[in-house]
Amino acid sequence: MSGCDDRPLGVAILGFGFIGRVHAYGHVNMPFFYDPPPLRTRLVAVATGRPETAARAKERYGFEVATTDQLSVIDRDDVDIVHICTPNDLHAPALLAAIRAGKHIYCDKPLTATRAEAEQVAAALPGYRAIGQMTFHLRFFPATIRARQLIEEGRIGRITHFRAAFLHSGNVDRNRPLNWKADATRGGGVIADLLSHVLDLMLWLAGPFEPVHAVRRVWAEDRRCLEDPAHTIPVVGEDFVVTTVRTPDGAYGVLEASKIATGAEDEARFEIHGERGAIRFNLMDPSRLEFYDATEGDQPVGGTRGWRLIATTHRYPSPGGWPGPKVTPGWLRAHVACLHNFLEAVAAGRPAQPDLAHGVALQRLLDRIARF
Repeated sequence: MSGCDDRPLGVAILGFGFIGRVHAYGHVNMPFFYDPPPLRTRLVAVATGRPETAARAKERYGFEVATTDQLSVIDRDDVDIVHICTPNDLHAPALLAAIRAGKHIYCDKPLTATRAEAEQVAAALPGYRAIGQMTFHLRFFPATIRARQLIEEGRIGRITHFRAAFLHSGNVDRNRPLNWKADATRGGGVIADLLSHVLDLMLWLAGPFEPVHAVRRVWAEDRRCLEDPAHTIPVVGEDFVVTTVRTPDGAYGVLEASKIATGAEDEARFEIHGERGAIRFNLMDPSRLEFYDATEGDQPVGGTRGWRLIATTHRYPSPGGWPGPKVTPGWLRAHVACLHNFLEAVAAGRPAQPDLAHGVALQRLLDRIARF
């Protein structure tokens, strides 16, 4: 696949709720952030569960086709890239159809709603020749990119232990209606929704590892139905989980995800300790990575040893420098960088990471944690 001077590649987005809009934003704004972009794209088709939402997406965001038949758009000749942004229980049919059609796939996390579905995808991947990538945007902040560089450079040495968490507070209110993200029958719950991000990020930084133990909690035993507030539904999707993991060389990690963390906004954070130093990051302060170099002298009077703030801010590699290195990065900007990574791989005809096989491996981990 060649670059941005060729015809625009047609994009279909399946599902156009919150994350579908995020993916569309990435395509529309890619040329602002990356000059030149890896390739040109155009929004061809949008498919949603209701005709009115599909029509609204077409009208507001410039899609050429709107439909409620999500699988029909995959086989269109003018669709080259399929974005899977539907609820989790609709991922597997779309993935399998897009793999059969040989389309490039950009899939939101988690890969599927169940491990059994993930194994179906795994079985289809050996014959897949297009490019597939998972949407794990936490890898794509300058601070997390720099954290990986420091680890690969040996700056913190052998890892002794680590911890990470992704904390929200939206489910603290027991009167909040049940939506699909909290409905385990649709692949919901914080293990799939938030812990998937934590696992991916820490596998990238400190992995590989295996789960040792996990505990979880359902905060409200039943919640009101979203469509019929007078009706309540038993809740089986967990609101909190914490798991202990172990690397092959014996380092332990504690990973947590919660939607009942009162006071939290969108708090993804990690801390990794090594024999030569440590690093830590909090998404609520996305411009800076903290680094501790234990090899620096602590004499006299403390010497130069201590936690150092690295101003990573908006220092993306070229050509991703707009609007400038000193500008604070944002949540949407990391999603654009994640999509750029995918489009760059498509343009070059090389595998993208994190790929769909990684999504399968992560689904297996999620399943093991859920079974403790």
